[in-house]
Amino acid sequence: MPNYFSIGEAAKAAHTTSETLRHYDRIGLVKPSKKDEWTRYRYYTEQDIVHLHTVRALQLMDLPLQEIKKVLEYDNLEKIVDFLAQAEKKADEKIAALQYSKSKIQLAKADYERKLQGQPKFSSTFVKEYPQRVILLSNTLEEPTLDNLWNYLSHFYQQVSPALKEQFSFEDLAGIYTEKGISRLFAVCIRYAKVDGLKTLPKGKYLCASCTEETREQTLEELIGTAQTKYGIKPAFTVQLIVVSGILQWNYEAQVWIGG
Repeated sequence: MPNYFSIGEAAKAAHTTSETLRHYDRIGLVKPSKKDEWTRYRYYTEQDIVHLHTVRALQLMDLPLQEIKKVLEYDNLEKIVDFLAQAEKKADEKIAALQYSKSKIQLAKADYERKLQGQPKFSSTFVKEYPQRVILLSNTLEEPTLDNLWNYLSHFYQQVSPALKEQFSFEDLAGIYTEKGISRLFAVCIRYAKVDGLKTLPKGKYLCASCTEETREQTLEELIGTAQTKYGIKPAFTVQLIVVSGILQWNYEAQVWIGG
């Protein structure tokens, strides 16, 4: 015999409200397994709560309720599994985007905390672990400016051919990639197809330091020198992440790879 939960208990388990569950019932999205004939109280089983969790998760993927209802009513189980697999992929992409966004927020927060505490604006070098990153190099942009940072990612979407545009998604992150003396702005890819200009930044440890526009060349030279003398690595490329630290202001986090 199944265990039944009141509407309040089910709402709490699904991290939502009783009124939301009543709405789901009214539109036929998730109906309670039992409804008292006299009191009209709704009662939910554990399987109902699983369905509620699924609906709530799909809503976070910006799917409208009517579309979720349509999918969950499919008779073909393969279609449902395929749909949920695609939703899972989108969830992974959102998680990756949030992780990069969190990194940007942490850098900006640290900059403001240093200002608040009256500490020197920039710290010495530090080592940071990064996952493998795939970036798309700009075919024209070499340096950040107010104009090209204002609507940064539109440049990269325009650079991709219309036939492939739907296959690309970018993190809201700007940077400069330098190799063999040639620098290009880049965007970090969340989704991508094979096109000219793609580069893969290896996962592993990066020697990093914060710097300004005025000090970044010197900072990069010092990082490269430290990588060679301390870690025995001769960096083939450098990365400079652009960190927005205020209104119309930005600084950099310079990075050189020092191994896996």
